[in-house]
Amino acid sequence: MKLAYWMYAGPAHIGTLRVASSFKNVHAIMHAPLGDDYFNVMRSMLERERDFTPVTASIVDRHVLARGSQEKVVENITRKDKEERPDLIILTPTCTSSILQEDLQNFVDRAALESDSDVLLADVNHYRVNELQAADRTLEQVVRFYIEKAKKQNDLETIKTEKPSANIIGIFTLGFHNQHDSRELKRLLNDLGIEVNEIIPEGGSVTNLKKLPKAWFNFIPYREVGLMAANYLEKELNMPYVSTTPMGVVDTAVCIREIEKILKNISLNNLSGQQDSKKTFDDTLDNFHEVRKLSSNQNSESSFDFEEYIDQQSRFVSQAAWFSRSIDCQNLTGKKAIVFGDATHAASMTKILAREMGIRVSCAGTYCKHDADWFREQVQGFCDEVLITDDHTQVGDMIARIEPAAIFGTQMERHIGKRLDIPCGVISAPVHIQNFPLGYRPFLGYEGTNQIADLVYNSFTLGMEDHLLEIFGGHDTKEVITKSLSTDSTFSWATDGLAELNKIPGFVRGKIKRNTEKFARENGITEITVEVMYAAKEAAGA
Repeated sequence: MKLAYWMYAGPAHIGTLRVASSFKNVHAIMHAPLGDDYFNVMRSMLERERDFTPVTASIVDRHVLARGSQEKVVENITRKDKEERPDLIILTPTCTSSILQEDLQNFVDRAALESDSDVLLADVNHYRVNELQAADRTLEQVVRFYIEKAKKQNDLETIKTEKPSANIIGIFTLGFHNQHDSRELKRLLNDLGIEVNEIIPEGGSVTNLKKLPKAWFNFIPYREVGLMAANYLEKELNMPYVSTTPMGVVDTAVCIREIEKILKNISLNNLSGQQDSKKTFDDTLDNFHEVRKLSSNQNSESSFDFEEYIDQQSRFVSQAAWFSRSIDCQNLTGKKAIVFGDATHAASMTKILAREMGIRVSCAGTYCKHDADWFREQVQGFCDEVLITDDHTQVGDMIARIEPAAIFGTQMERHIGKRLDIPCGVISAPVHIQNFPLGYRPFLGYEGTNQIADLVYNSFTLGMEDHLLEIFGGHDTKEVITKSLSTDSTFSWATDGLAELNKIPGFVRGKIKRNTEKFARENGITEITVEVMYAAKEAAGA
């Protein structure tokens, strides 16, 4: 546990609350002191939904500490059961209230006897896991609970759908463009002739979790949330899953080919729950091919051609492949960039920049330390160095050292970029409200490739804006002030030094300023004058 003014991934209870509030008709009770109950405000502000966030805080105060929490927690659970009539109530402590070492499972067992709703205690170690790990674990726990409940009641729906279908697992509240990605994934699956069976947890119902086995396979678009549930379903119900993130032209094609392989090679075990013994797997697959005939200009007997779909989408729907060959993108070839974010988005963005756009990724990093091995494997050969850390100061120091032409990261990297005059495109959570747009902006699928191409191009080219404003008499007349990531500045800028610095075009001014300050620091100079600037220039060999 540590005190910090910025965290890439929040405490464990935030992950549990994100999953609980994503499901329909699920209520969360947070056993916490005042100050830990900020989730409602955060979610309401960012997601801008019509409904209230279904989370209630069972406050731990001095009175509760004096006589124990059991009565209050049980009372809050039973009260919400009567008021809201939810299908499920999830109780979660916070890392603060966990210090009390109370038997919360006993509280849940007692409340379950008095409630019509199902009641669960989030099975998460609040001292060992972060927000994303807790979300993954909570989703798996909820899926496991309702699958096992359906098994006991002999109500588990194991008969596969007649047409190929998929469950999309891992779309949830406060995710980076998750709502937009969900729409794009549904469109992609529909194009492939695949029905969407269930989407969880966002907008899903826990009472429908017993229907998950009806799907032919599970689709996990993000590594951070959904993999544990997919592994459980594969182990218990022999359901295959696709976990390749369809981000970028190349990986989207890889993902589609994996789906095709599953549809062709799905075993008879996946259809063992069929009640009609005459219906074989071959019959089901033939029906799939019959449904997905190609357009009228082709032979009516042809089945759906996945490779042709990839080719058509890459050439005519996605403009990214064309853009990567245009003079605009070729002008970016060799420019340095830094990528940092969650494992899924940072790895995908690194490969897109290096493989599809010819941009040099000087450093790729992630704050998902628990997924470090997978991340290193994914970005190997696509970047100069790898940084695995959840300390934003290390990321800031790395950016200041490399001085890239653009950054692609989280909200924190955007702040760092502003301080260093380096443009930044936001590609990963955590983010602020500007990355919860009302308009349609997916990052996955073929439409997502267009969004990413725009983001990359604008991030690099808008760095020229200050220079253009100076040329055409714009508003860039402000006096340059010292910007550095260090709070202890041992030198100052003389008037003639500032005047000279203001004459330098804006798009390179930040770099020259940083190099001059570095020279002054190394030589023990306390005041930067014009002479010092020229000395720094000579020392740099410029």
